[in-house]
Amino acid sequence: MAVNKATVATVFIVAGALSLVFGAVFLFVGRTIMAEQIIKNTVIDPKNDLSYTMWKDVPVPFFMSVYFFHVLNPKEILKGEKPMLEERGPYVYRKTIRKDNITFHSNFTVSYREYRQYHFEPTMSAGSESDVIMIPNMLVLGAAVMLEKLPYLTRILISTTFKTFEEGPFLNKTVKELMWGYDSKLVDFLNKYLPGMLPTTGKFGLFSEFNNSNTGLFTINTGQDDIRKVHKVDSWNGLTELSYWRTPECNMINGTAGQMWPPFMTRESTLPFYSPDACRSMELVYQRDGVMNGIPLYRYVAPKTLFANGTDYSPNEGFCPCRQSGLLNVSTCRHDSPCFISHPHFFNADPVLLDYVQGLNPNEDEHGLFIDIHPQTGVPLNVSIRLQLNLYMKTVAGITETGQISEVVMPMIWFEESGYIDGPILKTFHTNLVILPTVMESMQYGFIVLGLATVLIASLMLHREKRNKHDGGVASSSTSTGEKDPLLQDNMD
Repeated sequence: MAVNKATVATVFIVAGALSLVFGAVFLFVGRTIMAEQIIKNTVIDPKNDLSYTMWKDVPVPFFMSVYFFHVLNPKEILKGEKPMLEERGPYVYRKTIRKDNITFHSNFTVSYREYRQYHFEPTMSAGSESDVIMIPNMLVLGAAVMLEKLPYLTRILISTTFKTFEEGPFLNKTVKELMWGYDSKLVDFLNKYLPGMLPTTGKFGLFSEFNNSNTGLFTINTGQDDIRKVHKVDSWNGLTELSYWRTPECNMINGTAGQMWPPFMTRESTLPFYSPDACRSMELVYQRDGVMNGIPLYRYVAPKTLFANGTDYSPNEGFCPCRQSGLLNVSTCRHDSPCFISHPHFFNADPVLLDYVQGLNPNEDEHGLFIDIHPQTGVPLNVSIRLQLNLYMKTVAGITETGQISEVVMPMIWFEESGYIDGPILKTFHTNLVILPTVMESMQYGFIVLGLATVLIASLMLHREKRNKHDGGVASSSTSTGEKDPLLQDNMD
């Protein structure tokens, strides 16, 4: 049986049109399906293994790398000379995180406490915890500034107390002692007779409060009622605002808890988060696009205004009293100790700070902080938070331990908390939230292209078939007329 080419072409035109319509519909419906898939995998819901496990257990390797500023000229500093510092480290600790006391509430929020532990990683470190480092003694030089307005005789008595307990202006301790605490007769004395004066009741160390501790009671939104609010802090320790700072704006608790953000981010989006360790909310801004293991990302960094003083950036006036830009005064939430937070090596700070000490060399690659975010899901792919702890030092009359120290903001340590998605989590994340949406998007345009191509080719075939039939009909008619002419001529003859 002969195949009717016109009929076949018509069938292909109809099929192509259906494919085109299906692709066009899928183009719009597919976006909704992909968005719903992302929402399903980003809300905080125990029924969703992927998102809930990532939020609850944070199955990503996190590390804290600590660098000390070893003092090279302690005697000269007491004579008023410029401090000479030498960076020592990194001393790397693996950080493990677990959420406990998880309680879901009827208003689509969840409360929890997050506990953290640190374990030394010798193979990743530049030295051991037995390395001896010399840094300023916060108990002496910090207390001297705190107590400088007391009567002169009282300051002499305080200086005598320091000598009695053999506390000098500088410490020569091991990394382990400086990090997690050392025995001090002065600390024991103060805790016994002046309880509450110090932040710790045991050994005194720079990170003694961190290990085996929690960051407070967080209550955050689950996103089940509104995905735009997922991970955003509802309250911290029952508070919706702080009382450390001088203005309502600076006391606001904004953003998330700093681990994940709402999905569907744009380049105009920012990364706000609340940090209990910094006693304030902070906000990072978009810098550039990037790719990590085939996954698209946005890189967010700290703006120069983050630690700017109130003179250079008026919204920061509430964080004052301020010194040079680039320093955050955290004394109000650190028992009034004269401590300042900055970027490492005073990166992005007033250049004059570099004139007061020797041994610093700031650059963005080593000292700038960043967070790489997958914009569609709000999940961090690569994180590096870098901060520096500084002590404000000066000569205080009556406290002889301060000698003739020139007024200086003295770097003590800086640390980097870093982590990135890797291993099975990366593979699962890549499959569910990158490959599948990409396949769906390819199918949408595939149906459209296939439909257009099919309609076009079939239309050409149909047109050619009709033309061939038309040409064949004309030729047949001409042939018939030519055969009759001789007969007419014969009759005429």
